[in-house]
Amino acid sequence: MEPEALSLELTRRLAAPRPRVVEHFTDAALLARWWGPRGFRIPSIDFVPRVGATYRIEMQPSEGEAFALAGIFRRVDRSHLAFTFAWQPADPDDQETLAELSFHAVDDSTEIHIEQGRFRTEARRELHRTGWTESLDRLAEVLAEQP
Repeated sequence: MEPEALSLELTRRLAAPRPRVVEHFTDAALLARWWGPRGFRIPSIDFVPRVGATYRIEMQPSEGEAFALAGIFRRVDRSHLAFTFAWQPADPDDQETLAELSFHAVDDSTEIHIEQGRFRTEARRELHRTGWTESLDRLAEVLAEQP
């Protein structure tokens, strides 16, 4: 499989203005409300987006041991967020990836475009696709709950 094939691209439109959506990606307390697949919670988070700063998000599935993801912020502005992404502990099929998110205002909503890669295996790429999809579903629900 070509290396490009092991990259992930997702686009999603959320019914909220761009500043509000970006805030949910850059404020640790707000991020902890929706980050991760369904059934996950965030017991601890160290997340202050600044270029060059590190972050760590501990994730607790409904069953099983907690694990974390960590990385370094590469770009932070009102329309883009980029950070390295590495699991702790890493699966043997994992490698550090770069997640790049862009936020585009579309009328009263926000289109988020996510690119992440390169993944070592298709299974790891699909794991991330599922994680992002379920996380964005949860974010849409959180945004809908708030006026």
